Amino acid sequence: MVLVGVLMGSKSDLPAMQPCLDTLSEFGIDHEHHVMSAHRTPQKVQEYASNAQSRGLQVIIAAAGMAAALPGTVTAWTNLPVIGVPLASGALNGVDSLYAIVQMPPGLPVATVAINGAKNAAYLAAQILSLKHPEVAEKYAAFRKEMREG
Repeated sequence: MVLVGVLMGSKSDLPAMQPCLDTLSEFGIDHEHHVMSAHRTPQKVQEYASNAQSRGLQVIIAAAGMAAALPGTVTAWTNLPVIGVPLASGALNGVDSLYAIVQMPPGLPVATVAINGAKNAAYLAAQILSLKHPEVAEKYAAFRKEMREG
């Protein structure tokens, strides 16, 4: 069962998000990834986010650069946890993306990781899923133990 949806605003975002996809795979978390834009394909974003929970998704990770509207648009259409990944781009090298994602209005939160923090988005998704999925909890606990023991 697919538990995590990973969205990117552009095909060119895939290299920055590949560490997220790889990390989800390492934890054995079934996921899907799609390219859709809050600006170019807003109806596609609405349909995806609105139907995500009924399709079994439990977390959505949305990456975007510059205006970074994708994570906020997704959270407007779902009650699932949304994790935003600001991508380094444009004149401000991702700082504008970070501010756009993290400064959501009350009631519409987007958990936000660092600029180009694709791996941390996957780790946060694993933590969220650990609450309901013992197999993910075990793998995440082992990962954290390995980090501590170096």
